[in-house]
Amino acid sequence: MTAPLALDPARTALVLVDLMDRIVALPLEPRKGTEVLVTCEELAAAFRSAGATVVLVRVERPSVAEQPPGSGLVAGLLKEGDLEIVKRTIGGFQGTGLDDRLRERGVTTLVFGGVATNLGVESTARAAGDLGYELVFVEDAMTAFTAAEHEASVRLDFPRLGTVVTAAQLVL
Repeated sequence: MTAPLALDPARTALVLVDLMDRIVALPLEPRKGTEVLVTCEELAAAFRSAGATVVLVRVERPSVAEQPPGSGLVAGLLKEGDLEIVKRTIGGFQGTGLDDRLRERGVTTLVFGGVATNLGVESTARAAGDLGYELVFVEDAMTAFTAAEHEASVRLDFPRLGTVVTAAQLVL
């Protein structure tokens, strides 16, 4: 897709997955976690300015007394009015109340970014699709453990589930 994609801020949420220090710092491809973080921060600022919902999903390991260092969201990412969702599975919907919170806000379209493309992002998106949400994937706002894993999701899976764009193509 090369044309701009216009979204209704009142019915759209940005869902950013696993932007935590310990995950952003991993060796990731095709872009570094820090590059994805910058793009995600820019997207979040644009969504907030337009009055759209921003959802920040992070993982906690189940059945451990203490989470590993770097398990919180990257400092400064969470802003007042954002939804912070803590998941204990690969995807962000199972047992988190995310669907209810989005429906309370009238959200029907979800825009995705985060780490890893083929794991947390894709799992969350597949559940969202099953729940009836329209899906948008921001290719340059995500990365994976290998470029091949990222490309498989972006080129093969995501076009079957929704619309793939770059950050520059989104219009709120």
